[in-house]
Order: sequence, then C-alpha cells, then structure tokens
Amino acid sequence: MGTAFITGAGVRVGSAVARALGRAGYDLALHANRSVGSLEALADELRALGRAVTLYSADLSDAEAVDALGAKVRRAHPTLDVVVHNAALYERVDFESITRSQYRRMLGVNVDAPFFLTQALLPSLRAGKDPVVVHLTDIGGERAVNHYAHYSVSKAGLVMLTRALAVELAPLVRVNAISPGVVAFPEHFDAAAREAELQRIPMGREGSVEDVARTVLFLAREAPYLTGQVIALDGGRSAQL
Repeated sequence: MGTAFITGAGVRVGSAVARALGRAGYDLALHANRSVGSLEALADELRALGRAVTLYSADLSDAEAVDALGAKVRRAHPTLDVVVHNAALYERVDFESITRSQYRRMLGVNVDAPFFLTQALLPSLRAGKDPVVVHLTDIGGERAVNHYAHYSVSKAGLVMLTRALAVELAPLVRVNAISPGVVAFPEHFDAAAREAELQRIPMGREGSVEDVARTVLFLAREAPYLTGQVIALDGGRSAQL
C-alpha cells in the first residue's frame, strides 16, 4: 500500500490515524515527543498486523531537532506516500501575558515544523504514488479564538501553508488540511466547559478521533483531484456566524 509518516502519533488523534493507516495496509514512520511510551505500545499493536513500524522522537519546537528528524526519516524512507502533520501545541494564555518564548514555541511546533519537515521530505514524497500531505488545523485557523491569540495565529499560518504548498508542489504532491471540531476534549476542560462547546455545534454532539482518521484515509486513497482544501470536520460549527 505504501508508507505514511505521522507526527504526534502517540495519543489521541495521531494514534487513531496511525491505526487506520496501519489497518489499511500502510507501513508507518511514527513520531512522538512526550508520549514515547504510548507510541511504543502502538507500534507493537501495528506490528502484530504485519506492518513495518519505525519510531522517532523529537521536540518539534527545536529547529535543530526538526532538521535532524527530517533527515532521519528521509534516509530511512526514500519513498513516502502520506505525511500527516498532527503534532500541535495548544494553550490558553491572555494576550497581554504571552511571552516571546511561548509565541515562538507555539509557531515552532504548529507552523515551522510542518513547513520544514515537508521541505526535508520532498524527495521521498515525490517518489511516492499519488503522495499527499495532510495538516491538522482547526477553527482557530479561520476565526479568532479568545485567549488563544498565538494559537490562532499559528493555525492561520498552517491554513495558508496548506494552500501555498498545494499550488507550489502540484501536480506531483497534493496538500490538504483537516479542521476538526470537538473530537477529543482538552484534558483541562471540565463538564461545564464541555457542555458549552457542545452547545455551539449544530449536530449537538462531539465527533471522534476515528472521524479524523477516516478523513485522512479518504484524502490518501479516494481523492486524487483534491488539493489545497481545508475540510471542516466539526458537526457544522464553522457553518455558523
């Protein structure tokens, strides 16, 4: 089937995407930073299915670590068919309190890492069969989110990166983004915060990480003419004013 590289694959959305691609027949190159233990357990599960799995660890806020990761993955995988930039930093900070360090780390993980990893992996992607890059963004990339200014800026950058690369890397490499709504609540959300989020969703319920995984599979296998698009997977929330 081919080979897929996924960042932030140890937990939540990333692990669901890895499982879906593994079950579909893809061999896997999986990255994690703080969730290496979970990543190793996931690798054992996928190897039991007959998949080849290679693991990588790197702090994506560190430019040198990103460059080293890109070089390692390119050497180990001269052909890549799917690249999923899932790893992300998410934190609530009032605008007046955001430090330069917080701002730089946010953009480093959410924009710079996808930018420079894709650049490093271009030779492997161009050797793939109908290769696709998938960015994971969210509604913060299209609309301002209160108390998340640096996060919103980073996701807006990722949306534009999707469109810019779709134009520049065509026709050999497709680039799309998935913008999930509530598919996995942040751990710090209490019951009241979760209910408030659900009230904003026309479908009245949360989605699942498997919804994202199925959409990645769709982009990889069923959409050869789709590029430069941001798919809102949010139960209709982004359709509202």
